[in-house]
Amino acid sequence: MSAVEERLASEGYAVPDVVPPLASYVPAAQTGSLVFTAGQLPFVQGTLVATGKLGADVDPETATQCARVCALNALGAVKGLIGDLDRVTRVVKVTVFVASDPSFTGQPAIANGASDLLVLAFGEAGKHARSAVGVASLPLDAPVEVEIVVEVSD
Repeated sequence: MSAVEERLASEGYAVPDVVPPLASYVPAAQTGSLVFTAGQLPFVQGTLVATGKLGADVDPETATQCARVCALNALGAVKGLIGDLDRVTRVVKVTVFVASDPSFTGQPAIANGASDLLVLAFGEAGKHARSAVGVASLPLDAPVEVEIVVEVSD
């Protein structure tokens, strides 16, 4: 187990195995020293943690948990490609999409679920640039989707 996974495990989190894609794409792709993940939904053992929109069907606490699950799934995609999360030298960028009722404006607070998990995993190297975007809907009616970009060593 990598040091990153040990840090996460000490807080009760486990990095899942990468979920096979549902269409013609890969879970993660590397170019040079950067790894880009596909958008990750809040799946735990093949089931969405929640469905619906923030401000209508889903409360902020549940959505924040979904963002953490999405970030863990993104780490699973990275690990599936590079083999060892200790090779990650920096989390560069995180994009969090939040399915939102038009009146909901708390997307940054939801995105903190993913950001805080990545800082827990990587310490200072986990601090990143971020976008938190409200959208009308997400695949399978998921409330949150997260994609990350990380820098890796050889």
